[in-house]
Amino acid sequence: MSSPTGPKRFRSLDDFETLRLLASKLGEGIYISDPGGAILDANPAFLDIAGVQSFEELRQRGAEQLYADPSRRAVWAEQLAREGSVRDFEWELVRPDGERRTVVDTSYSVTDPDTGERFHHGILVDISARIVLERQLREQLTRDALTGCLNRRFLLDLGGRLQRDDATSWGCIFLDIDHFKQYNDTHGHHEGDLVLSRMARFLMRQVRADEPVVRMGGDEFLIVLLGDSAARTGEVAHRLQQAAARSAPVAFSLGWAIRAEGEDLDATIGRADHSMIAVRVLARSGDFPRLPDEMERRHGRTP
Repeated sequence: MSSPTGPKRFRSLDDFETLRLLASKLGEGIYISDPGGAILDANPAFLDIAGVQSFEELRQRGAEQLYADPSRRAVWAEQLAREGSVRDFEWELVRPDGERRTVVDTSYSVTDPDTGERFHHGILVDISARIVLERQLREQLTRDALTGCLNRRFLLDLGGRLQRDDATSWGCIFLDIDHFKQYNDTHGHHEGDLVLSRMARFLMRQVRADEPVVRMGGDEFLIVLLGDSAARTGEVAHRLQQAAARSAPVAFSLGWAIRAEGEDLDATIGRADHSMIAVRVLARSGDFPRLPDEMERRHGRTP
Protein backbone atom coordinates (compact mmCIF):
# COMPACT_ATOMS: atom_id res chain seq x y z
CA MET A 1 0.00 0.00 0.00
CA SER A 2 1.05 3.57 -0.55
CA SER A 3 0.05 6.39 1.75
CA PRO A 4 -2.26 9.05 0.28
CA THR A 5 -0.66 11.64 2.52
CA GLY A 6 2.89 10.43 2.19
CA PRO A 7 5.24 8.75 4.66
CA LYS A 8 5.90 12.00 6.55
CA ARG A 9 3.07 11.02 8.88
CA PHE A 10 5.40 8.35 10.28
CA ARG A 11 8.55 8.96 12.26
CA SER A 12 10.65 7.67 9.41
CA LEU A 13 10.40 6.13 5.97
CA ASP A 14 11.42 2.83 7.55
CA ASP A 15 8.36 2.98 9.83
CA PHE A 16 6.08 3.47 6.84
CA GLU A 17 7.68 0.67 4.83
CA THR A 18 7.36 -1.68 7.80
CA LEU A 19 3.64 -0.95 8.08
CA ARG A 20 3.20 -1.26 4.33
CA LEU A 21 4.90 -4.67 4.35
CA LEU A 22 2.75 -5.79 7.27
CA ALA A 23 -0.43 -4.73 5.47
CA SER A 24 0.59 -6.65 2.37
CA LYS A 25 0.94 -9.87 4.39
CA LEU A 26 -2.32 -9.68 6.32
CA GLY A 27 -5.26 -11.89 5.38
CA GLU A 28 -7.72 -9.10 6.13
CA GLY A 29 -8.47 -6.51 3.50
CA ILE A 30 -7.11 -3.07 4.38
CA TYR A 31 -8.13 0.03 2.48
CA ILE A 32 -8.01 3.80 2.51
CA SER A 33 -10.82 5.85 0.98
CA ASP A 34 -11.69 9.50 0.63
CA PRO A 35 -14.75 11.10 2.31
CA GLY A 36 -16.80 10.29 -0.78
CA GLY A 37 -16.01 6.59 -0.43
CA ALA A 38 -13.66 6.29 -3.40
CA ILE A 39 -10.93 3.76 -2.58
CA LEU A 40 -7.49 5.37 -2.71
CA ASP A 41 -5.42 2.34 -1.77
CA ALA A 42 -5.90 -1.30 -0.78
CA ASN A 43 -3.74 -4.24 0.16
CA PRO A 44 -3.60 -7.54 -1.80
CA ALA A 45 -6.09 -9.23 0.53
CA PHE A 46 -8.69 -6.55 -0.25
CA LEU A 47 -8.16 -7.06 -3.98
CA ASP A 48 -8.58 -10.81 -3.51
CA ILE A 49 -11.83 -10.38 -1.57
CA ALA A 50 -13.12 -7.99 -4.24
CA GLY A 51 -12.18 -10.49 -6.96
CA VAL A 52 -9.95 -8.12 -8.96
CA GLN A 53 -6.42 -8.60 -10.24
CA SER A 54 -5.07 -5.11 -9.62
CA PHE A 55 -5.80 -1.87 -7.84
CA GLU A 56 -6.36 -0.23 -11.22
CA GLU A 57 -9.16 -2.71 -11.95
CA LEU A 58 -10.66 -1.95 -8.54
CA ARG A 59 -10.45 1.80 -9.14
CA GLN A 60 -12.08 1.51 -12.56
CA ARG A 61 -14.91 -0.58 -11.19
CA GLY A 62 -15.66 1.88 -8.40
CA ALA A 63 -16.49 1.24 -4.76
CA GLU A 64 -20.22 1.63 -5.34
CA GLN A 65 -20.19 -1.42 -7.64
CA LEU A 66 -18.96 -3.61 -4.79
CA TYR A 67 -22.26 -3.41 -2.93
CA ALA A 68 -25.01 -5.90 -3.74
CA ASP A 69 -27.39 -3.54 -1.95
CA PRO A 70 -26.50 0.15 -2.51
CA SER A 71 -28.61 1.15 0.48
CA ARG A 72 -26.12 -0.63 2.76
CA ARG A 73 -23.36 1.65 1.47
CA ALA A 74 -25.53 4.67 2.27
CA VAL A 75 -26.07 3.40 5.83
CA TRP A 76 -22.32 2.82 6.23
CA ALA A 77 -21.45 6.32 4.96
CA GLU A 78 -24.07 7.99 7.15
CA GLN A 79 -22.88 6.25 10.31
CA LEU A 80 -19.23 6.97 9.53
CA ALA A 81 -19.98 10.66 8.97
CA ARG A 82 -22.08 10.89 12.13
CA GLU A 83 -19.96 8.87 14.57
CA GLY A 84 -16.51 8.87 13.02
CA SER A 85 -16.31 5.08 13.04
CA VAL A 86 -18.22 1.97 12.01
CA ARG A 87 -17.56 -1.36 13.68
CA ASP A 88 -18.44 -4.83 12.38
CA PHE A 89 -20.69 -3.53 9.61
CA GLU A 90 -21.94 -6.54 7.63
CA TRP A 91 -22.74 -6.26 3.93
CA GLU A 92 -22.75 -8.35 0.78
CA LEU A 93 -19.99 -7.74 -1.75
CA VAL A 94 -20.42 -8.53 -5.45
CA ARG A 95 -17.33 -9.61 -7.39
CA PRO A 96 -16.94 -8.93 -11.14
CA ASP A 97 -17.95 -12.52 -11.96
CA GLY A 98 -21.19 -12.13 -9.99
CA GLU A 99 -20.10 -14.19 -6.99
CA ARG A 100 -21.24 -12.74 -3.69
CA ARG A 101 -19.23 -12.60 -0.50
CA THR A 102 -20.45 -11.67 2.96
CA VAL A 103 -18.00 -9.23 4.55
CA VAL A 104 -17.61 -7.33 7.81
CA ASP A 105 -16.27 -3.77 7.58
CA THR A 106 -14.68 -1.77 10.40
CA SER A 107 -13.81 1.81 9.39
CA TYR A 108 -12.49 4.97 11.03
CA SER A 109 -12.32 8.58 9.94
CA VAL A 110 -8.78 9.97 10.16
CA THR A 111 -7.64 13.58 9.74
CA ASP A 112 -4.15 14.23 8.40
CA PRO A 113 -2.48 16.51 11.02
CA ASP A 114 -0.43 18.32 8.38
CA THR A 115 -3.01 18.97 5.67
CA GLY A 116 -6.33 18.69 7.51
CA GLU A 117 -7.56 16.25 4.88
CA ARG A 118 -9.95 13.53 6.04
CA PHE A 119 -9.67 9.90 5.03
CA HIS A 120 -11.31 6.63 5.95
CA HIS A 121 -9.13 3.74 7.05
CA GLY A 122 -10.83 0.38 7.08
CA ILE A 123 -10.46 -3.36 7.55
CA LEU A 124 -12.59 -5.75 5.51
CA VAL A 125 -12.99 -9.38 6.62
CA ASP A 126 -14.54 -12.03 4.36
CA ILE A 127 -16.86 -14.14 6.55
CA SER A 128 -18.48 -16.08 3.70
CA ALA A 129 -16.96 -19.40 4.76
CA ARG A 130 -18.08 -18.83 8.33
CA ILE A 131 -21.62 -18.04 7.18
CA VAL A 132 -21.73 -21.26 5.13
CA LEU A 133 -20.38 -23.27 8.08
CA GLU A 134 -22.93 -21.74 10.45
CA ARG A 135 -25.70 -22.54 7.99
CA GLN A 136 -24.47 -26.12 7.71
CA LEU A 137 -24.31 -26.46 11.50
CA ARG A 138 -27.84 -25.07 11.85
CA GLU A 139 -28.95 -27.52 9.18
CA GLN A 140 -27.36 -30.40 11.07
CA LEU A 141 -29.01 -29.29 14.30
CA THR A 142 -32.45 -29.10 12.70
CA ARG A 143 -32.27 -32.25 10.54
CA ASP A 144 -33.08 -35.79 11.57
CA ALA A 145 -29.97 -37.81 10.77
CA LEU A 146 -31.84 -40.97 9.77
CA THR A 147 -34.56 -39.61 7.48
CA GLY A 148 -33.32 -36.18 6.40
CA CYS A 149 -36.56 -34.66 7.68
CA LEU A 150 -36.56 -31.61 9.87
CA ASN A 151 -36.71 -32.27 13.60
CA ARG A 152 -38.29 -30.93 16.76
CA ARG A 153 -35.60 -28.29 17.19
CA PHE A 154 -36.67 -26.82 13.85
CA LEU A 155 -40.28 -26.99 15.00
CA LEU A 156 -39.39 -25.11 18.18
CA ASP A 157 -37.72 -22.35 16.15
CA LEU A 158 -40.64 -22.22 13.72
CA GLY A 159 -43.14 -21.97 16.55
CA GLY A 160 -41.22 -19.03 18.01
CA ARG A 161 -41.19 -17.23 14.67
CA LEU A 162 -44.89 -17.83 14.07
CA GLN A 163 -45.77 -16.63 17.56
CA ARG A 164 -44.30 -13.23 16.70
CA ASP A 165 -46.51 -12.99 13.60
CA ASP A 166 -50.09 -13.41 14.74
CA ALA A 167 -51.48 -12.78 11.24
CA THR A 168 -49.97 -15.96 9.78
CA SER A 169 -52.26 -18.91 9.13
CA TRP A 170 -51.15 -22.51 8.95
CA GLY A 171 -52.34 -26.07 8.76
CA CYS A 172 -50.80 -29.24 10.21
CA ILE A 173 -51.03 -32.83 8.98
CA PHE A 174 -50.00 -35.41 11.57
CA LEU A 175 -49.06 -38.90 10.34
CA ASP A 176 -48.26 -42.14 12.13
CA ILE A 177 -47.13 -45.40 10.49
CA ASP A 178 -49.56 -48.21 11.22
CA HIS A 179 -48.29 -51.19 13.25
CA PHE A 180 -44.70 -49.93 13.08
CA LYS A 181 -43.66 -51.34 16.45
CA GLN A 182 -44.84 -54.80 15.43
CA TYR A 183 -42.95 -54.51 12.13
CA ASN A 184 -39.82 -53.28 13.90
CA ASP A 185 -39.94 -56.11 16.44
CA THR A 186 -40.46 -58.72 13.72
CA HIS A 187 -37.95 -57.54 11.11
CA GLY A 188 -35.39 -55.71 13.23
CA HIS A 189 -34.34 -52.10 13.66
CA HIS A 190 -32.39 -51.95 10.41
CA GLU A 191 -35.47 -52.81 8.36
CA GLY A 192 -37.50 -50.44 10.50
CA ASP A 193 -35.06 -47.63 9.77
CA LEU A 194 -35.37 -48.32 6.03
CA VAL A 195 -39.14 -48.01 6.29
CA LEU A 196 -38.81 -44.68 8.10
CA SER A 197 -36.42 -43.37 5.45
CA ARG A 198 -38.70 -44.47 2.61
CA MET A 199 -41.69 -42.91 4.35
CA ALA A 200 -39.81 -39.62 4.72
CA ARG A 201 -38.92 -39.54 1.01
CA PHE A 202 -42.53 -40.35 0.12
CA LEU A 203 -43.84 -37.45 2.22
CA MET A 204 -41.31 -34.99 0.82
CA ARG A 205 -42.47 -35.85 -2.70
CA GLN A 206 -46.04 -34.90 -1.80
CA VAL A 207 -45.27 -31.32 -0.78
CA ARG A 208 -43.39 -28.30 -2.06
CA ALA A 209 -39.74 -27.73 -1.21
CA ASP A 210 -40.62 -24.90 1.20
CA GLU A 211 -43.24 -26.94 3.10
CA PRO A 212 -41.55 -28.57 6.12
CA VAL A 213 -41.76 -32.30 6.73
CA VAL A 214 -40.83 -32.98 10.35
CA ARG A 215 -40.03 -36.26 12.02
CA MET A 216 -41.62 -35.91 15.43
CA GLY A 217 -39.91 -38.99 16.78
CA GLY A 218 -40.36 -42.73 16.36
CA ASP A 219 -42.77 -43.34 13.49
CA GLU A 220 -44.58 -39.99 13.72
CA PHE A 221 -44.30 -37.28 11.06
CA LEU A 222 -45.72 -33.80 10.68
CA ILE A 223 -46.28 -31.55 7.66
CA VAL A 224 -46.68 -27.81 8.29
CA LEU A 225 -48.40 -25.76 5.59
CA LEU A 226 -48.21 -21.98 5.82
CA GLY A 227 -50.23 -19.30 4.06
CA ASP A 228 -53.47 -20.36 2.35
CA SER A 229 -53.60 -23.16 4.87
CA ALA A 230 -57.20 -24.43 4.69
CA ALA A 231 -57.22 -25.07 0.94
CA ARG A 232 -53.64 -26.29 0.82
CA THR A 233 -53.96 -28.58 3.84
CA GLY A 234 -57.07 -30.17 2.38
CA GLU A 235 -55.33 -30.62 -0.96
CA VAL A 236 -52.30 -32.32 0.57
CA ALA A 237 -54.45 -34.48 2.86
CA HIS A 238 -56.43 -35.72 -0.16
CA ARG A 239 -53.23 -36.42 -2.09
CA LEU A 240 -51.71 -38.37 0.79
CA GLN A 241 -54.83 -40.45 1.23
CA GLN A 242 -54.97 -41.27 -2.47
CA ALA A 243 -51.24 -42.06 -2.57
CA ALA A 244 -51.57 -44.31 0.48
CA ALA A 245 -53.14 -47.02 -1.64
CA ARG A 246 -50.79 -46.59 -4.61
CA SER A 247 -47.28 -45.42 -3.86
CA ALA A 248 -46.85 -45.17 -0.09
CA PRO A 249 -44.15 -47.52 1.19
CA VAL A 250 -46.22 -48.47 4.22
CA ALA A 251 -49.73 -48.03 5.63
CA PHE A 252 -50.26 -44.94 7.76
CA SER A 253 -52.94 -42.90 9.49
CA LEU A 254 -53.24 -39.14 9.28
CA GLY A 255 -55.17 -36.32 10.87
CA TRP A 256 -55.13 -32.62 10.22
CA ALA A 257 -56.04 -29.27 11.73
CA ILE A 258 -56.17 -25.62 10.68
CA ARG A 259 -54.96 -22.94 13.04
CA ALA A 260 -57.76 -21.46 15.15
CA GLU A 261 -57.70 -17.75 15.96
CA GLY A 262 -55.04 -16.95 18.56
CA GLU A 263 -53.74 -20.52 18.59
CA ASP A 264 -50.03 -21.31 18.74
CA LEU A 265 -48.36 -23.98 16.63
CA ASP A 266 -48.19 -26.55 19.44
CA ALA A 267 -51.96 -26.36 19.93
CA THR A 268 -52.63 -26.90 16.22
CA ILE A 269 -50.24 -29.87 16.21
CA GLY A 270 -52.05 -31.30 19.23
CA ARG A 271 -55.42 -31.09 17.47
CA ALA A 272 -53.96 -32.69 14.34
CA ASP A 273 -52.60 -35.52 16.49
CA HIS A 274 -56.00 -36.06 18.12
CA SER A 275 -57.62 -36.03 14.69
CA MET A 276 -55.19 -38.72 13.53
CA ILE A 277 -56.06 -40.89 16.54
CA ALA A 278 -59.78 -40.46 15.83
CA VAL A 279 -59.28 -41.45 12.19
CA ARG A 280 -57.29 -44.53 13.22
CA VAL A 281 -60.03 -45.64 15.62
CA LEU A 282 -62.67 -45.20 12.91
CA ALA A 283 -60.54 -47.03 10.35
CA ARG A 284 -60.04 -50.02 12.62
CA SER A 285 -63.77 -50.14 13.28
CA GLY A 286 -64.43 -50.26 9.53
CA ASP A 287 -65.96 -46.77 9.47
CA PHE A 288 -63.16 -44.91 7.74
CA PRO A 289 -63.92 -41.29 6.71
CA ARG A 290 -62.46 -39.93 3.49
CA LEU A 291 -60.38 -36.94 4.54
CA PRO A 292 -61.05 -34.10 4.61
CA ASP A 293 -64.65 -34.07 3.28
CA GLU A 294 -66.24 -36.58 5.61
CA MET A 295 -64.31 -35.34 8.64
CA GLU A 296 -65.63 -31.86 7.97
CA ARG A 297 -69.18 -33.15 7.51
CA ARG A 298 -69.10 -35.26 10.66
CA HIS A 299 -67.62 -32.56 12.87
CA GLY A 300 -69.19 -29.51 11.28
CA ARG A 301 -65.78 -27.97 10.48
CA THR A 302 -62.26 -29.03 9.68
CA PRO A 303 -60.70 -30.82 12.66
